[in-house]
Amino acid sequence: MPTAEQIRALIRSHADGDDVRFYSIALQVAAQEARNGHGRFAMELRELVDKAKERGAASTVLRNKPIPVAQPRGELAGLLSVGYPKLRLSDMALAEPTHAKLERVLNEQRQREHLTEHGLQPVRKLLFIGPPGTGKTMTAGVLAGELGLPVFSILLDGLITKFMGETAAKLRLVFDAIQQTRAVYLFDEFDAFAGERNSRNDVGEIRRVLNSFLQFLEQDESESVIVAATNNPSILDRALFRRFDLVVDYLMPGRNEIVTVMQSRLALLDTSGIRWETAADAADGLSHAEVSRACEQAAKNVILGRGTAVDTQALVDALQERRAAQG
Repeated sequence: MPTAEQIRALIRSHADGDDVRFYSIALQVAAQEARNGHGRFAMELRELVDKAKERGAASTVLRNKPIPVAQPRGELAGLLSVGYPKLRLSDMALAEPTHAKLERVLNEQRQREHLTEHGLQPVRKLLFIGPPGTGKTMTAGVLAGELGLPVFSILLDGLITKFMGETAAKLRLVFDAIQQTRAVYLFDEFDAFAGERNSRNDVGEIRRVLNSFLQFLEQDESESVIVAATNNPSILDRALFRRFDLVVDYLMPGRNEIVTVMQSRLALLDTSGIRWETAADAADGLSHAEVSRACEQAAKNVILGRGTAVDTQALVDALQERRAAQG
C-alpha cells in the first residue's frame, strides 16, 4: 500500500494541479506494489494513469488557451525578473508565530474586497528578517502561489548605479509597475540600500535612494504585495520599520521543523528505514535551505544507485556534508 509520504505527495500535487508529478508518484506506487507481489493492482494502476494521460492530452488544446502573462518590458526588463511559482504554505516548515502571521496575510489578501467595503486595507507591505536559508525568499513565492499571482524580484544590480539621481528614477519605474500590475514584489537583500542614513560609510546616492524608497512606499496604495527581506535587520534605518504593515521574524528551524522539512523533501522515496530523531540530531544548527539540500543529495545518491529507500546513514552523511561545506 502507498506510504503516508506518498499519499501526502499525491494530494499536494493534485491540489497544485501538477499532473506530471501526480502521475510520477502514482507510477512509483504501482512499481512498489509490483515488487510486493500485487501485480494485478499494479497493472490496473498503470492503466488508469495511461488513460488519465490520454484524456489530459486530448483536452490540452481547450484547457491551455493562450493567456496574457506579466513580463517586464523596456527599462523594467533590467530591473525585474518574474516567476510563476506553485508553492503553498504547506510546503514550508515554519515556527508557529511565523506561520500564523503568514496565514493572516493570506486571509486578508483573499478577503481584500470585503475589507475595502468597510474602509479597511489588507496587510500587504511586509518586512522579512532572519538568518540566511530560513525561508524568507521562498515565502515570497509561497504568497504568490497561494494568491495566484506572479512574483517579481527586484534586481539590485540593475537598480543601484553610481550616477546621481539615476537609481531613484529606476526605483520610481518599479513602483509604477507595482501600481499597474498586481503581483508580489520582492526586494531581496534589502539592506543593500536601506542601511542607517547616518552611517559613516553612507554615500549621498544611497541616502537619496533610501529617502525615495521611504516616500514611494508610504505613498503606494496599490493592490500589490510588497516584500522586503534582509539577513541584517540591525543595520536597517529605523524609519523603515513603521512604513511596513507587518514584520515577520524567521528563525533557525527547531527539531520539529527539521523533521517536517526532511519528510517533505523525501516524500517520494521509501523512508521507513530512517530514524528521524538521529537525523534531526545531525541536522541541528543547519538552516531550512541546508537541510533541504542535504535531503536532495541523499535522494540523488539513492536514485543513482538504483534504489528507492533512504536509510538513516545515507541521510546523516548528506547532512554532515552540508555542515562541512559551511566551513
